[in-house]
Amino acid sequence: MDELSFLTGHYSVPAKQLGEPAPSDTELEQILQAAMSAPDHGGLAPFRFMTIQGQARHQLAEVFGQATLGRDPAVDEAYLQKQQAKPLRSPLIIVVIARIEQNPQIPEIEQILSAGCAAQHIQLASRALGYGSIWLTGDNCYDLNVHQALGLDIDERIIGFIYVGTPKPPFEEKPRSPSSAVTTAWESPHNSDFAI
Repeated sequence: MDELSFLTGHYSVPAKQLGEPAPSDTELEQILQAAMSAPDHGGLAPFRFMTIQGQARHQLAEVFGQATLGRDPAVDEAYLQKQQAKPLRSPLIIVVIARIEQNPQIPEIEQILSAGCAAQHIQLASRALGYGSIWLTGDNCYDLNVHQALGLDIDERIIGFIYVGTPKPPFEEKPRSPSSAVTTAWESPHNSDFAI
């Protein structure tokens, strides 16, 4: 597979279709090392990663349940169980965390985007090693109770939970729009009042 086909053929795999085995320790290190090559203005490395697998997934399920109840004590039982089941859908979860540093030269948005690129590199590296993944957010991603349970500092944010595992068919690839649908060529107006 050539490099462009690898990129254009990338699809997220639903978490419920990600089974065992998860990446080995060596493969996981390769995946996370690939994330370290994300664009990084100023070399801040404004991100860190947290891996959750095995029994820790059940502990995260409890965290999700408590956070859900904290947001709505009268939550429907079916919805509560759905939230608690999320961490158990795949054998490995990689939490991508943005670490925001106050820097007059590097705006917060650039640091968050860098962490987002690191998350995408995790997905692409996982695929390169034969694994599937999906990048998910949702209410738990932004819940301060979840942040506290995971030990985040006040200047840290969860960019997403990346679920990783071995893809289980069947797969349903969603059609994509051509790039021309979202691309324009800018041309400077001939009689522009804008002066530099």
